[in-house]
Amino acid sequence: MDFVSPVLDIASCLWDCTAKRAVYIHELPENLNSLRTAMEDLKNVYEDVKEKVDREEKLRKKLTRAVDGWIQSVEAMEKEANDFYKIGKMVRGKMDEVTLKKTEGFNFSVVAEPLPSPTVIERPLDKMVGLDSLFDHVCMQLQDDKVGSVGLYGMGGMGKTTLLTRINNEFLKTRVEFDAVIWVTVSRPANVEKVQQVLFNKLEIPSFQWKGRSEDERKEAIFNVLKMKKFVLLLDDIWEPLDLFAVGIPPVNDGSKSKVVFTTRFSTVCRDIGAKKRIEVKCLEWEEAFALLQIYVGEDTINSHPHIPKLAEIIQMLKNYPAKFPRVENHLFSGLAFSYDSLHDEVVQSCFLYCSLFPEDYEIDCDRLVQLWIGEGFLDEYGDIKEARNGGEEIIASLNHACLLEVNDNIDHYLGERARFVKMHDVIRDMALWLSCQNGNKKQNRFVVVDESELAASQEVEKWKGTQRISLTLLLVVNRRRPLSFPSGFFTYMPLITVLDFASLDNLVALPGNIGKLVTLQFLNLSDTAISWIPRELRNLKKLRVLILNQMLELEEIPSQVISGLSSLQLFSIMDSQEHIQGDYRALLEELEGLKCMGEVFISLYSVPSIQTLLNSHKLQRCLKILQVFCPDINLIHLLFPYLEKLVVMHCWKLEDVTVNLEKEVVHSTFPRHQYLYQPSEVKIASCENLMKLTCLIYAPNLKLLNILDCASLEEVIQVGECGVSEIESDLGLFSRLVFVNLRSLPKLRSICEWSLLFPSLRVMNVVRCPNLRKLPFDSNIKISKNLEEIKGEQEWWAELEWEDQTIKHNLTPYFKP
Repeated sequence: MDFVSPVLDIASCLWDCTAKRAVYIHELPENLNSLRTAMEDLKNVYEDVKEKVDREEKLRKKLTRAVDGWIQSVEAMEKEANDFYKIGKMVRGKMDEVTLKKTEGFNFSVVAEPLPSPTVIERPLDKMVGLDSLFDHVCMQLQDDKVGSVGLYGMGGMGKTTLLTRINNEFLKTRVEFDAVIWVTVSRPANVEKVQQVLFNKLEIPSFQWKGRSEDERKEAIFNVLKMKKFVLLLDDIWEPLDLFAVGIPPVNDGSKSKVVFTTRFSTVCRDIGAKKRIEVKCLEWEEAFALLQIYVGEDTINSHPHIPKLAEIIQMLKNYPAKFPRVENHLFSGLAFSYDSLHDEVVQSCFLYCSLFPEDYEIDCDRLVQLWIGEGFLDEYGDIKEARNGGEEIIASLNHACLLEVNDNIDHYLGERARFVKMHDVIRDMALWLSCQNGNKKQNRFVVVDESELAASQEVEKWKGTQRISLTLLLVVNRRRPLSFPSGFFTYMPLITVLDFASLDNLVALPGNIGKLVTLQFLNLSDTAISWIPRELRNLKKLRVLILNQMLELEEIPSQVISGLSSLQLFSIMDSQEHIQGDYRALLEELEGLKCMGEVFISLYSVPSIQTLLNSHKLQRCLKILQVFCPDINLIHLLFPYLEKLVVMHCWKLEDVTVNLEKEVVHSTFPRHQYLYQPSEVKIASCENLMKLTCLIYAPNLKLLNILDCASLEEVIQVGECGVSEIESDLGLFSRLVFVNLRSLPKLRSICEWSLLFPSLRVMNVVRCPNLRKLPFDSNIKISKNLEEIKGEQEWWAELEWEDQTIKHNLTPYFKP
């Protein structure tokens, strides 16, 4: 019986299979019809879903994986169903699957989702001209792992945004290098929340981490995402320092390989944000400007005629800058005016506008400019003239940082003289004049600038009413061959004038007596004129603050009591004028001493009595800024001038030494001696045949320029004497700020200093015709100044120098120039 049970089981199984097959065959027509009907219903659902998908894809969305898979399975199912009509056993199963797919299709609420943000979004970019080399330089910096941040600065319209746009688009070619390239236009004010919002959108931070969160919480969310990425952040048009850490940006200057690049008009913003590299975007060169002109007008136009009239003048008018085309003035200047509006107060704005009164491309001496500002009253908020001058220097620096003025600080390597001046770019000057006439309203000119090509007819002068300042610089010098003097009534119609600057008007031979009626005059400069006498009426100028009489080679007399009558005088300068005025300057110095407001004196002295009068005046010693001594009879000069900035001693044939007289101040003082050092930044000693030493230089820690020329007896520049090396270097800081030293025609010179010195600021050393100078004050422990440019001298002299260590020669030889 045991074998019967398995047999029955097999029989039962075979019966079931046969019975089911029979059912399939019997019900096949019905099943096929049902399948066909179900497939038709499914196809309708499929078409509906496809229409939805097509609409969403046109909106730049992509299919969800579920929908995409469903569409593919339905398409495959349709093909299979056609085959399954002949296979009855699978019809029922497929009907169940079809029913399931129908249900799934009806349940789709979302058929597409937004595309993920691309790594880089391409930005529109015009053809870029003239920035290729700068672009390559920036890219090279970005490839340097040590450079995490780059600041691009320069005045408006130079192409900073264009350059940043090209940098952005360049990452499209190298997108694998970074996970995200993010562009933010910052503008004004520098808003942390605005920058955070752009980063939120770009980084796809979940909404629950953002909405309703504080600024610090959002910062944390941004930081947590970016610290895991290699990113590039491009910040355009920053006007003021932006705290990147407050935004949530991880540090990029510590080898993180992420980068931050930003644009600004202010070099100070680069410093405050902490840019590792600061790159100035400057004006186009001539060839580049011409190429841009061809783009604007078309090359066919340029080549349309071989003699296009005044083409050279048109190119010259462009002044290497692409924006000076007709009909763009208001648009251009209103954009540039943002830099002007960002200046922190009206005083700085007034000082900026004032620079536009100078001729185009004029190099404005910095000292002269500050003196003019003082005369105009712009710096009245300062307590005295010293503070005003320092304030003026700060204003020049701020205008330079804002890229509104170009500052040039140069040293003539042959003469050893410093030339420090500012220039205003042509377009910036035009903007300043545009601003001065109420943003282009020429009927409301506050400034009038007349050049030689615009000599005004008499009827035009009527339009000058209501102006605040008139510049007639070239108008006065058109005919330089004829002596110039003003009619007796010339100043009658100028009762409110505050500034008269006749400097370098070398054909001006006289001033009218009625200049004394200019009771509001505050500034008068007669330097480098041919005037031979000063009118007595000048003493009536009770508001005059600044009087400058330099290089008046024809001047014969300053009448007594003229200077003493100028009760408001704060700055007086008379240098390089005739030494025979009344024999000497004793009377002049006594009048200056009696002026209560006197703050700064610049003077040349030619006699021993004059020098003695100066040395006897404690007040004048403290007012003295520049002293020039041309005195053949003097044999010793004792100095105690705590605010002296420049000392010139020339043609003093009997002079043996220049010393600093410390005894008066130090005897009863508990302060260290270095508190009483004098402060010159420039010293020039020339043609002093008996000079043997320069003790005074030991006590001049601020010295920057040193010129010693034609001193036949000088053997040693610094005679240390009782001062030890530690006191010289640490306490006195000897030559620690020296930038330029010029030693010429010193036949007996054998030593600059017996001790080795550091020279941390040295740029240039000239040694010419000093055959006995065999050793320079360097030793093997010295570090070559990073500012060092050259050591210049004869090849034979250099070859015969003695070195304490050959390492010194090896380190200095690359800087030697014969």
